[in-house]
Amino acid sequence: MVTIDAQVHAYERDHPGRPWAAALAGPAEVTGDDMVAAMDAVGVDGALLVSAFTMYRYDASYAIEVQAAHPDRFALIKPVDPADPAVADTIANWAAMNGTVAIRVMMTHGYSSEPDIPSINRVLQAAARHSLPVNLLCWGRLDEAATLAAANPETMLVIDHLGLQQPFEPPAPPAPFAALPTLLALAKYDNVVVKITGACTLSHEPYPYNDLWDPLCRIFDKFGFDRCMWGTDWTRAVKLLTYPQGVEPFRLTDRISDGDRAGLMGGTLQRIYNWSPSAR
Repeated sequence: MVTIDAQVHAYERDHPGRPWAAALAGPAEVTGDDMVAAMDAVGVDGALLVSAFTMYRYDASYAIEVQAAHPDRFALIKPVDPADPAVADTIANWAAMNGTVAIRVMMTHGYSSEPDIPSINRVLQAAARHSLPVNLLCWGRLDEAATLAAANPETMLVIDHLGLQQPFEPPAPPAPFAALPTLLALAKYDNVVVKITGACTLSHEPYPYNDLWDPLCRIFDKFGFDRCMWGTDWTRAVKLLTYPQGVEPFRLTDRISDGDRAGLMGGTLQRIYNWSPSAR
């Protein structure tokens, strides 16, 4: 079974040459080499490296450096700014680079509501022209994600982090799955996929987080494993669990079959993003 983490981040220490826009809860740095070592320790073959928005906003230069150093282990996803008049050119240039597989829209940062939908539609249309999926960070805005999915059937939309707000530090939210029905309603759109990333940060129980499986299985039942992708959202989760604790519950649970596990933990991702890590 090829195991691929659907979302990880790497970042270097804050310095004048590449200053942080803000600080993320976690270590002073988690370099590309650190991330590879963490993956090797638990047998994760590859990962989608999402440029860290908290630190770098729309500058993906550090993620590009990491992928260039480890091209067999990482593919790249870059946040883009729908308000940028040149965003279509940015997407075209990104699509032409080696190792790039998707873009990301941060709907939880700087967008008011319906007035922003036309600008995001413009991004989705440009992404479709280049066969790039669009990752949507859209907790609290799942209804708008439905509007976007309906208006852009040719664009693959990937809902980040189950579409649910997740913590950076303990404790987990008191009702972490309150918005689950709104997420499940998106299953009617064939172009919507769900990233089961960071799910362990929502548990109210210690490792191996057994309280997660009932809500997660509702998602699997509604979307099917061909539209669900596992991931850790490492390093955002460092204050809540270790990297192995984000991996092993999905390997060990008996709530899903081995075939479904293979799809969830790598197979679906390879198809959606048309990428696979090189054999080691």
